[in-house]
Amino acid sequence: MSDELVGVKRQFGHRARLALTPGQVALMDGQAHAARTMWNCLHDFWTMLPKAKRTLVAADTAIREARQEIDWMGVLPAQAAQAVLKDYFAAWKNCWQGRAQAPTFKARHRTVMSVDIPQGRDLQIQRVHRRWGMVNIPKLGRVKFRWTKDLPVGKRADKHHRITGARLIKDALGWHIAFRIQTIEPAPDPHPGAEVGIDAGVNLPLALSDGNHQDHGRPPRLADGSADRDKWLNPDEKVRLLALERKAARQKQHRKRGEKTSQRLHRTYDQIRQLRATATRRAVDWQHKATTALASAYGTLVVEHLNIPNMTRSARGTVTEPGTGVAQKSGLNRSIAQEAWGRTVRQLEYKTTRLGGRLYKVPAPGTSLRCHRCGTTTPGSRESQAVFACNNPECGWTGNADLNAARNILHRYRMGHVLVPAAGRAVARRASRGVKPATAR
Repeated sequence: MSDELVGVKRQFGHRARLALTPGQVALMDGQAHAARTMWNCLHDFWTMLPKAKRTLVAADTAIREARQEIDWMGVLPAQAAQAVLKDYFAAWKNCWQGRAQAPTFKARHRTVMSVDIPQGRDLQIQRVHRRWGMVNIPKLGRVKFRWTKDLPVGKRADKHHRITGARLIKDALGWHIAFRIQTIEPAPDPHPGAEVGIDAGVNLPLALSDGNHQDHGRPPRLADGSADRDKWLNPDEKVRLLALERKAARQKQHRKRGEKTSQRLHRTYDQIRQLRATATRRAVDWQHKATTALASAYGTLVVEHLNIPNMTRSARGTVTEPGTGVAQKSGLNRSIAQEAWGRTVRQLEYKTTRLGGRLYKVPAPGTSLRCHRCGTTTPGSRESQAVFACNNPECGWTGNADLNAARNILHRYRMGHVLVPAAGRAVARRASRGVKPATAR
């Protein structure tokens, strides 16, 4: 392979499940708690210092001294401690640039437990079986992980295709490792597929303008009409979740005001989180499969530009002007949050780019009220959440409301009503100033 490889630089992550023994889990928990406490000590040290003395050198010196003087902080590897310092300064940088709020202390039970491995060469990844691989974790040794993707290791790895680092993350289902992968791929050819409009809905998750809808087969409503907040769980899991929630409510009743949460209640909460995490994984798995199928089949995908925070705003109102239909709006907001429309669009963005397709966004207002056949908007055409019936006597089209909206979305794209993304505006501004765009090498 030549030293210079022209192509598109791609950086992405891959998450795999770790197979740890109880002793290794205890060691990993200790490292994660040490990293969290080091963040808190660093934040306390940083805020107590005068602004003139807040420097990276002073913070680095404080971390090194703390690891030498405090024994339980020494369980954290030195590079992981430096990664905590790097993440802390990145958090302040995001705050100064207006992208996030100021960093705060990390609570024990509300913070995601994680440990960073910044150097990819320390991992020493090796595939030992069709389904399992081995990875080296500092101060823990060789650990098995689930092999579900071909990684650039061994003969596959070079300076263009390599693993640059990893992060160990613990969720409700156990410890996982998230690899940071960097590759250079050839620029894809333009996708020859057709154009399609996509409408994200609640009753029908992804409605397509050509009728090839993507449905996960899990109805958003129960028999009584209320929103099903646990639709990704099977009936037995729903029964178990309800029993655990009732058990947690009973245990919480016996806790006095200001008293710490008991370990029994924490264990009940952990069991509830495991079921919630299982449901989330199933939802994300379906989203990935559906978006991959769409990006592979179509060359041009058109979606609505939705302001989801405004759509899921509560209808409670104020004390002087209380809202109406609060319970119904709350159920709708919960259904919208479960479908995770924003995550679907993000997946479509990078998958269409990688496969040579294009994703466009059009304005959302009016797409569900206009008849795609005659182009008129008449009051009362939207009979229900699922049915659209045009009131124009010369048309009278009746059908699925989401299908009608998807065809209106595609019509707006063909009429040129396309919103220019932020990246496109930045390129246009640079071009107007005579700045040449950078090429990936």
